Amino acid sequence: MGKTAIIIPCYNESSRLRVEEFAASINTNGNVYFIFVNDGSTDNTSVVIQDLYYIFPDRIIFIEFEKNSGKAEAVRQGILKALEMDFENIGYFDADLSTPLDAINKFCELLDKPQTKIVMGARVKLLGRKIERKAFRHYLGRVFAACASIIIGVPVYDTQCGAKIFKNTKDLNIIFSKPFITKWIFDVEVLARFKLLKLDESKSWIEESAIEYPLEEWIHVSGSHLKLYHYVTALSDLIKIFLFLHFPGHPIKRNINDKGTNQPN
Repeated sequence: MGKTAIIIPCYNESSRLRVEEFAASINTNGNVYFIFVNDGSTDNTSVVIQDLYYIFPDRIIFIEFEKNSGKAEAVRQGILKALEMDFENIGYFDADLSTPLDAINKFCELLDKPQTKIVMGARVKLLGRKIERKAFRHYLGRVFAACASIIIGVPVYDTQCGAKIFKNTKDLNIIFSKPFITKWIFDVEVLARFKLLKLDESKSWIEESAIEYPLEEWIHVSGSHLKLYHYVTALSDLIKIFLFLHFPGHPIKRNINDKGTNQPN
């Protein structure tokens, strides 16, 4: 696998950061680097990350925000930092490691295929897979995923799984160059931006270039910041994405169509 950066967005995660698992991943895989983004935490998250950084200063990058900016912006800033370096693959995982870090190797194996540019985790409860989700969240998630799939016109099963890795391309720089217009469903907006950017090349670019990988393990970790009202906010964000995709004069659309001035070669 190529040199890979994984962004870990953190907000008040001091009790959920599995330091031993990050250390084990670093010790066993010389091609994986972690970029921790402390998103204005008010607990001891910063101390936990700094302690890990002091042990592995060559394999960890630490970004700290003074104020909370939200997961979308934390991930975006982490990816922009990674784009300044020589990583072949760039992605993000949730800080609680509900998706285990050993999935990184499997994602990157899929990214080795020339056509593949995006690998996304999918929480599919199959025989031989260990997927543990709360039933209420699962069914709400299925309704949301169906709505998201219809709006962006892509048959994606699980837009909101917090494990995704991208091949480092010029397109990736453009996709993450502008702040997201959505807060809770930026994962959907990422796909919408790719679709918009590649529309002139192929109407089915995402279907041709993205793979959903059924995770072998995903276990809900208590203490999530996601609440019921966030699902309501997410539905309103879907309307924003619909406008983003279907109205030519939308300002964000113009920004994405502007190919940017700071792209990798």
